[in-house]
Amino acid sequence: METQAQINLGFAKAQIKIKEYTHYENSVGSNLQYVQITTKCRYKVVQKELLKVYCKVAIGESCKRHKIKIIILKVMNEHVHLITDIPRTMSQAYMMQIIKGASSYIIFRLCPNMRKRYPKGHFWSAGYFCCSVGADFDRVFSYIKNQ
Repeated sequence: METQAQINLGFAKAQIKIKEYTHYENSVGSNLQYVQITTKCRYKVVQKELLKVYCKVAIGESCKRHKIKIIILKVMNEHVHLITDIPRTMSQAYMMQIIKGASSYIIFRLCPNMRKRYPKGHFWSAGYFCCSVGADFDRVFSYIKNQ
């Protein structure tokens, strides 16, 4: 069984198909997570389009290395919305450590001038919001779309 959703980002339209259950080697299930992370002190540093692309690339690369599938990724001026499908053996805390740590490392390599704003190398704030999507995918999807 699949769930379909359409998203219009202004410059492109996309249709997303979500399988309700993923088949792993010894288990079957879904582990969709909604994530929101903010920049340190909520500075609006991701206003330029180039920095938004760098953010998307950095988060995408860090997730691809650890087999985290990104369903939706929307970068705003001071925060990021994500819906991810993580392996069932991975915890939410470890997923956040991967996403925030590796993406911050990549962003500082792509934009060395960010060190002026963040001299200690902490691009993301210490906190985050993460919850399981489950049956509320349509509600979470419409929330992200209307941001």
